[in-house]
Amino acid sequence: MRTVEEHQKVVAGLLKSRAPQDLLLTDTLGLVLAADVVAPLSLPGFDNSAMDGYAVLADDVAGATEDAPVRLPVAEDIPAGRTDLLILKPGTAHRIMTGAPLPAGATAVVPVEATDGATDTVTIRAAARENQHIRRAGEDVTAGTTVLHAGQVISPAALGLAAALGLATLPVLPPQRVMVMSTGTELVAPGAELQPGQIYESNAVMLAAAVRDAGAQATVAPMSADDVDAFRAALAEHAGDADLIITTGGVSAGAYEVVKDSLSDQVEFVKVAMQPGMPQGAGTVNGVPIITLPGNPVSALVSFEVFVRSPLRAAMGRSEPDRPRRTAQLTEDLTSPRGKRQFRRGVLTGDTVSSYGPPASHHLRWLASANCLLEIAEDVTELSAGSTVPVWDLS
Repeated sequence: MRTVEEHQKVVAGLLKSRAPQDLLLTDTLGLVLAADVVAPLSLPGFDNSAMDGYAVLADDVAGATEDAPVRLPVAEDIPAGRTDLLILKPGTAHRIMTGAPLPAGATAVVPVEATDGATDTVTIRAAARENQHIRRAGEDVTAGTTVLHAGQVISPAALGLAAALGLATLPVLPPQRVMVMSTGTELVAPGAELQPGQIYESNAVMLAAAVRDAGAQATVAPMSADDVDAFRAALAEHAGDADLIITTGGVSAGAYEVVKDSLSDQVEFVKVAMQPGMPQGAGTVNGVPIITLPGNPVSALVSFEVFVRSPLRAAMGRSEPDRPRRTAQLTEDLTSPRGKRQFRRGVLTGDTVSSYGPPASHHLRWLASANCLLEIAEDVTELSAGSTVPVWDLS
């Protein structure tokens, strides 16, 4: 059997990054910058007021107090957005709003709270120091400065900065486009009526969500019955512009293994020394990478975590694509099959971890409430309470 590490390398070798693209700001959240961003202008772009108040010469109000206020005629009213260039004459004040351009000659802004708020002659009851409540041009960003760096994940704050700099697009590594497809004649869409021997399809919904959680785009193809021609037709019709195809089911050793029967000349089907998730496949179909996962729900999702999630994120430029790994102290005795690496559902609490539910691959209920996977090595058959065990943090 192939080792976990060997199959991880095979899968990672199939996934490639898409060419960088300039995308609209609204389409880039969570993506990775493909190039540095240099500020085309300074922020602020002009001297402006940091407060609602009055632009003055600091010397004109140097002696202002509550008991001895200074009164100045209000020569102009400057709301934010006023575009004409104004000059403040000594001995006058301009009423000014937050963000409005500072008139030439002004050396301070007196907050409206320190005045009577008048619009003709203002009474100022507090002195102002030089540069008080003034935002100077270039104080935040100087034109020509690198403000965002290649490899950086685009956050809401980064988008705000890009927009403030007047940028309509950003150069990014586009998200991977993943098509998910479930196979099995027994599958029925949730909400439909079940016939004897049928089950509701859950893998495609689950894996598409896992793809999106990893930061990629997911589309779900219609379920395919265990018919080679129908499967091939569905694959050809829906693969489209996919960068990766993920199938579930049809890869085991029994009869009616539609994925294996359809793709045996393009996909390498192997057994991986792990539990759950032993039957796996990887290859390309018409040049598109395809990963074929087992059909049992737990096997499918654990396989995605172990083999697909990290290279998928790496292909989108993520510098830390892996789930956080740590060690924790086991709270109970456990056994594991020799020769297989076991990934057990677990609940991580602080520095301790407990296994959660049976290890079998159909117990989806337990995985839905687990927050980690316990990784038990191939050569370990018994673990006692208090042992240290590697943990994949899924939270």
